[in-house]
Amino acid sequence: MGSQIQTLPDDVVHLMAAGEVIDSLAAVVRELAENAIDAGATRITITLWLEQWRIQVADNGAGITLENLQRAALPHSTNKIWGSADLWNIASLGFRGEALHSLAQLSELEISSRPGTVADGMHVRYSPQGHPVQTRVTAIAPGTIVTVSNLFHSLPSRRQSLPPAGQQLRLVQLVVQHLALCHPQVTWQVYRGEVNGSATARRDWFCLWGSPQAQAILPQILRTIEAGDLQTVCWPSATTAASTSIAPSLAESGMPAIAAPTATTPSQIAQGLEILLGLPHRCHRRRPDWIKVAVNGRVVRCPEVEQAVFSAFHRTLPRDRHPICFVHLHLSPRDIDWNRHPAKAEVYLQDMDGWRGRVVSAIHHALQLHTASQPDLGYGSRVNQLLQASEKEGGYNAQRRVQSWREGSSSTSVDEDEAQDRGDRPFKHSTDSPDPSPNPMLSLRAIAQLHHMYIVAEHPTGLWLIEQHIAHERVLYEQLCDRWQLVPIDSPIMLTQLSGAQVEQLQRLGMTVDEFGDQLWAVRTVPAALRQRDDCADALRELSLGDDLDSALVATACRTALRNGTPLALSEMQALLHQWQATRHPYTCPHGRPICLSLEESSLSRYFRRHWVIGKSHGI
Repeated sequence: MGSQIQTLPDDVVHLMAAGEVIDSLAAVVRELAENAIDAGATRITITLWLEQWRIQVADNGAGITLENLQRAALPHSTNKIWGSADLWNIASLGFRGEALHSLAQLSELEISSRPGTVADGMHVRYSPQGHPVQTRVTAIAPGTIVTVSNLFHSLPSRRQSLPPAGQQLRLVQLVVQHLALCHPQVTWQVYRGEVNGSATARRDWFCLWGSPQAQAILPQILRTIEAGDLQTVCWPSATTAASTSIAPSLAESGMPAIAAPTATTPSQIAQGLEILLGLPHRCHRRRPDWIKVAVNGRVVRCPEVEQAVFSAFHRTLPRDRHPICFVHLHLSPRDIDWNRHPAKAEVYLQDMDGWRGRVVSAIHHALQLHTASQPDLGYGSRVNQLLQASEKEGGYNAQRRVQSWREGSSSTSVDEDEAQDRGDRPFKHSTDSPDPSPNPMLSLRAIAQLHHMYIVAEHPTGLWLIEQHIAHERVLYEQLCDRWQLVPIDSPIMLTQLSGAQVEQLQRLGMTVDEFGDQLWAVRTVPAALRQRDDCADALRELSLGDDLDSALVATACRTALRNGTPLALSEMQALLHQWQATRHPYTCPHGRPICLSLEESSLSRYFRRHWVIGKSHGI
């Protein structure tokens, strides 16, 4: 017969619960920093003494009254919820009332605090049960200072099982970085404490300076990127679109709009999302460690949304590189259940499929070319004057008005005839897919071809250099993604020395491949884009070495794209620019290589010292 079942004593229950909530130094920092943010702090200072297992978190928040200080560390004591109904209306980071009591159980806990309306601050030291054992008046600025000493003294095995000091510090740093991205208005100062005999000192570790937008926080965390490498996109729901500055047409269609980032909180946006992403042609990572998902101010694990981010960046990055993306969901509290994980690191969300779709749509929109993604510095007319003056004096005879590639055949046929007289291959838009409309938000004008490789284009803010081969490769790849068409051929193409895996790959792509003899196969259907090519057999052999349809699309687009070294007429360059602008991911080719290089007029002005005031006779 088994032993008798009995109810555990309260002190055992509380100690087990404390071990779940506070499991590391990073957990202490997380819980205390979240309390500071809930109190409205805009500056949080953290000091760690690792050798003494001591942590101090100070903030300039609203402060705590003496009455509340005396109850703050009691089990399940909180001022953030009052009943069971409040569990479905949580607008704060903390609400369970477990953190301070857990810290009292596992350490020596002291709190000093002063509300802004009170002249004197109060200092309270707590017993392991959370009761105040010492209370005294203290001099303190408005705000709160929480000191945790001798952490895990009641759980010695916990200290021994924690990772090395360097890894613990990295986890603390990660907690602060996550909170800084979610709450960019807060300034963080983090110090390492040192003890020399009876004296204590501290030295700077790192700082994150507050800003109205997360776009200014990420470059402070990842030092290799700049704010210009990032793009912010905001998506409001239909219920909040009317109160935002986003164009009604975009809000009504459900598409996200590029907007200047603004500081937002869950109370300001009932439902919506903010995405901060690294432009794929400018920044990416070796590891998938900077895809972060946050819900109402807290970073959480959400594999469904993370996978949506990966899919949205498909074929925009180099091989074995990963995107930088921070997704912040602002949801109604009633759509979230935080009671899934003791540290609130995992949640239950309603309408997960809907939010995944919105994330993908928003990222696709952000990766298109927009004037909002390029700073409008008011130099467009000056660039135009500069180019016109250069053409007139240099005898370039460039055509300032470029005929649209969709205009009548009369103007286009002249350019094609001229190109054929030179032995060039004129660029034509594929008739296998509908004509994409040029992006109305971007104005690019082809003005020259450099080394028969780069298209020089005028933009309202400067000059752009576009490599013609990879720009065309992006166009063809997206056309093939939309329509992968196989066509029969009159005479089969004979391939030799194919392995069984190669034959299977061609058949997976939908081609008809028949064995024709010893180590000889006849291919009777081929991709439409390769049908008229002299190197079709080589192309098919290349496709057989892939492992899926997507690799075949990339290989086909690369092989059929306009080659570098091909002269182009001005109308052909303009046609390619129009098609490239209309692609879904115009920044990079399917291999992840950057397509364009922009030279802003502001950079030209700085280089040529145009801000110097010398005299009217010395230029514009």
